[in-house]
Amino acid sequence: MNETLRARNLGGALDAFRVIDRILRNRNAFFSEIREGQEVNAKIRDMLISSAVFLALYGAVMGSTSPHWQQALASAIKLPVLFLITLIICLPSLYFFNLFFGSRLTFFQTLALVLTAITVTSVLLVSFLPITLFFWWTAPSYQFFKLLNVGIFALTGVFGVVFLQLGMTHVHRDDGVLLRLLILWGWILIYGFVGSQMAWTLRPFFGAPELPFELFRQMGGNFYGDVLSSIGEILGFGFVR
Repeated sequence: MNETLRARNLGGALDAFRVIDRILRNRNAFFSEIREGQEVNAKIRDMLISSAVFLALYGAVMGSTSPHWQQALASAIKLPVLFLITLIICLPSLYFFNLFFGSRLTFFQTLALVLTAITVTSVLLVSFLPITLFFWWTAPSYQFFKLLNVGIFALTGVFGVVFLQLGMTHVHRDDGVLLRLLILWGWILIYGFVGSQMAWTLRPFFGAPELPFELFRQMGGNFYGDVLSSIGEILGFGFVR
């Protein structure tokens, strides 16, 4: 009986990762199920679990640039939290704007669509881990490593947005697709600004090798200024920390 229970628990845990295969291989059927409201809560649970695990794994690698082991642990926790808090802040605006313009999706159906994008992003992030580690081992420049990761997050985020657009188009195929896409792209801009500011608030994720471990840094500056400063240091134009 105990073995049967363990097998069921293992199968339940694996289900959280099987959702990724369904999204990537049979996305139209997956979006159709969301549109029809089929097992939406189960899909949300599985996507939350799988994306959190993958984001934590990538966060741990980001934090490994620091000589302090606490940074890897902190980044493994903070990266999933970053995505979750940004989602909590931004999701209501997407839901109510769509609802205002006649969408029939429930709040949880909208959440499932957005989580599809986050799950795809997290999977693609993990797929970049060998490349990320290769550059850190062969060219361990802190500023370059930060910019490399900014580029990776931007690229994987674009593919996540593509999946979100596909999902939004599919579920609203009979209900003003163009309007939904305009709302979606406006919301994506808001999501990007909120996410970048939240990332700046929760920093550090990397941890400068010459600095002591800090769970959070003092407020000041902004994400975009830091990116420009990193580019300036790499190009030899000076750098203000």
